Amino acid sequence: MSIINFRSRILIKNVLRGLLWLAGLIALFYFFEEYTHFNAFLEHIAQWPFAVYSVFTASEIIFGIIPPEFFVKWSESHGLFNTYVANVALLAIISYAAGVLGYYIGANLRNVPLFKPYFDRYIRRYRNLLNRYAGFLIVIGAVTPVPFSAICMLVGATNFNFNKFLLISLTRFLRFIFYSAALFYI
Repeated sequence: MSIINFRSRILIKNVLRGLLWLAGLIALFYFFEEYTHFNAFLEHIAQWPFAVYSVFTASEIIFGIIPPEFFVKWSESHGLFNTYVANVALLAIISYAAGVLGYYIGANLRNVPLFKPYFDRYIRRYRNLLNRYAGFLIVIGAVTPVPFSAICMLVGATNFNFNKFLLISLTRFLRFIFYSAALFYI
């Protein structure tokens, strides 16, 4: 099997998983809006936009515990700015910055004595393979539900070129553009 076929299969599989995830989230949002007091909850937490942005930032740094789409939905009618586009852009910038921070965490964590044995055992063994596919992994993490911050940490741990990382990580904005448009129009 060629490398291109392998990459294509993984990319298609993860994009389909992302589309299923998006469809599930839209159905979940519809259910919550129709059968619960979800909008009242959004109105309630809208009183503290900095707290919401702080939770989003922490989630994005700590392996993306809460899907960003929940925050995108919240920003539809709330947030620091008067427009949905500006609020989503802020979320995308926060997510991108969290990925850069994840890269630095991964790059520096390998020097911590507590983690050094694990990095020596796992990262060094697969360093060439990880570096070879790092760009592909970044794109997968950026546009699909795969945790972006975890991929950034892994890539940082392998000493992947930082400038290439910054450039490839810009694909993270595609996820926010696509998902916010889908959530807004559906």
